[in-house]
Amino acid sequence: MSEQVDSTADSEARSVIIDTDTAGDDTQALLLAALSDRIDIEGVTICAGNVEFDYEVENAKYTLDLAGVADDVAVYEGARDPLLKDHDFADYVHGEGGLGGSLFPDTGIDSGDRHAVDYIVDAARENPGEITLVCIAPLTNVALALRTEPELNDLLDEVWVMGGNVNCLGNVTPAAEYNFWVDPDAAKMALDELDVTLFDWGLTVRDTVFDADTLARIDAIDTPYADFYTEITTQVRAFNRDSMGADATTQPDSAVVAGLIDPDLIEESHTYHVDVDEREGMTRGYSAVDEDGVGDGDPRTDVVESFDGDRLREMFLRTFEDGSPDP
Repeated sequence: MSEQVDSTADSEARSVIIDTDTAGDDTQALLLAALSDRIDIEGVTICAGNVEFDYEVENAKYTLDLAGVADDVAVYEGARDPLLKDHDFADYVHGEGGLGGSLFPDTGIDSGDRHAVDYIVDAARENPGEITLVCIAPLTNVALALRTEPELNDLLDEVWVMGGNVNCLGNVTPAAEYNFWVDPDAAKMALDELDVTLFDWGLTVRDTVFDADTLARIDAIDTPYADFYTEITTQVRAFNRDSMGADATTQPDSAVVAGLIDPDLIEESHTYHVDVDEREGMTRGYSAVDEDGVGDGDPRTDVVESFDGDRLREMFLRTFEDGSPDP
């Protein structure tokens, strides 16, 4: 049965924790959330992933500072390595440091007063049923939080995840999307134990691509937010020209936040059992989606299957021009 997330246009702001490996599009997800009146960022947690960990921390602080909320939103440092696996950085996509290869922030802003995992668990326990966990990184911090607090699913309001590749090629191997590939053990645990809304790589390439015309419109906007986007996408645009033959960008992480800001962007979703292959080898990180219900796994992952890319593009342009993503 088709499902859609209910619109919250007239409701109070949603309280979120954003778990990120801040590079490239992660920064835009943070920016959209920070500039929206529909989202209240309780904290930002950092997880090993895209680039060297200390770059990720500074990138998050820099983005929050750009949005004018760095004094109000702390950045908590979390897992510096996956649970069990070795992994490679994605700086070949995002550039050295993660912000296009030429921007290396040194904000001088202090990190939060505890480990990211402790922060997630403490916030969930202190605010039962109120926090939405937005996961746009490998799921290592989330898995460690589950080990600390097995009732995490009941304590959180919702869990939204960018990861996996539903019946499509991956973006790091033929079988896997990067976030699930980096820490497949954590992804498997999270999808087994949490009720998740999932934005996968297939949705990203179907519905969130900004083509050359859109990028030209962004390049022509003379604001700090548009300039930041142009700078941090320099390397990824070059990568996509080489690998795809097109001047284009994708918005995997920011689509998750955009869906929270404006749930009407989500056109269709279905709930399935989703498992993750944690074994080493060619299928490491593969997300198996039981669309036909042939297995005995509990269908608890709501997979977003159609997203309004035109409205996403307009949200970005509105943010860059007017400073707010809200419709």
